[in-house]
Amino acid sequence: MIRTLAATLLIATALPAHAFDTQASAAYVYDMTTGTVLLNKDADVPLPPASMSKLMTLYMAFEALERGQISMTDTLPVSSHAASFSGSTLFLQAGERVTVEDLVRGVIVLSGNDATVAIGEALSPDGTEGGFARLMTRRAQEMGMTNSTFANASGWPNPSHRMSMRDLGLLSTKLIEDFPEYYPMFAETEFLFDEKESANRYNRNPLLGLGIGADGLKTGHTQAAGYGLAGSAKQGDRRIVFVVSGLDTAAARAQEAEAIVNWSFRQFSRSTIAREGARIATAPIWEGAEPEVGLVPASDISVLLPILTGDTIDAEVVYTGPVQSPVAAGTPLAKLVIRPDGLPEQSFDLVAEADVAHGGFLARVATAAKVLLTRVAGEDGA
Repeated sequence: MIRTLAATLLIATALPAHAFDTQASAAYVYDMTTGTVLLNKDADVPLPPASMSKLMTLYMAFEALERGQISMTDTLPVSSHAASFSGSTLFLQAGERVTVEDLVRGVIVLSGNDATVAIGEALSPDGTEGGFARLMTRRAQEMGMTNSTFANASGWPNPSHRMSMRDLGLLSTKLIEDFPEYYPMFAETEFLFDEKESANRYNRNPLLGLGIGADGLKTGHTQAAGYGLAGSAKQGDRRIVFVVSGLDTAAARAQEAEAIVNWSFRQFSRSTIAREGARIATAPIWEGAEPEVGLVPASDISVLLPILTGDTIDAEVVYTGPVQSPVAAGTPLAKLVIRPDGLPEQSFDLVAEADVAHGGFLARVATAAKVLLTRVAGEDGA
């Protein structure tokens, strides 16, 4: 039988944080430190991602570097197809060869369409951008990005090229977690590839250098997508990832992104709501040497909560009981479910506080008596 116990936790929060009213057509904000979604506005709708989808090409390039398929010093050929792209480019010429490192930095800092396609063609099973796009889609599905399909490597407008804001948030998170050796490149404010094009050297991320902890990731803009940004910022021991899309101007993108970062760090704080080994509740034991067992966290439970102070937070303990003996200390037996105002429900494992042995004959007699009394009480109330 599934049972629940009320577990009102006395901590300094109860009031909801002020909701962020974003001007973006779609947005997603995720606190990486605690795994909390702070904002979801149409985050699962597949939309044109523009150059933000270059993050997928970069992820796959980093995977190829990790497994030794390519190295940073390798030179890759520039095809006539790659050189044909306009918009944001490195002004690559067909037939030239460029190091992987320059191509990667050219994608990250300068958003080079030509550099992105050159990488994609080099990693494609058949040497074509289309082949790489199919590989991108398959890899994205494996990574849990279920609302992403790719028609090309660069985010060039195509009705079949779509990503959701949540998928872009997941991808950004994985880039940070999986490739700490490469991620610092996203914070580079400039990269001069060609002396003849010295004006084409600055990172388009408007948050870099503002002193708010921003250190990535990628801007995007097309007529269909509007202005977007997949970004990340770290302040103290917290890191957030956010994605916005559909803004009208580059200035609006910059303003909205900075406002989201400030809101995320100023309106929420991390709180420890339960300490390791501190009893939260008890669960009855069936035929045990003890009638019940304590339910405790295996480690400190820290969550992100609204910064405004109050007295309590709504919580409950959920478990299937009574628990069959014997029970070993540390065995997961229950979930602590908390519901902070204005934030998604979260759950955490609670484990057995101590060993409880099988109770033998006397315990079976006591259990039988409990069952009999329960049945009698039920009949009397019929």
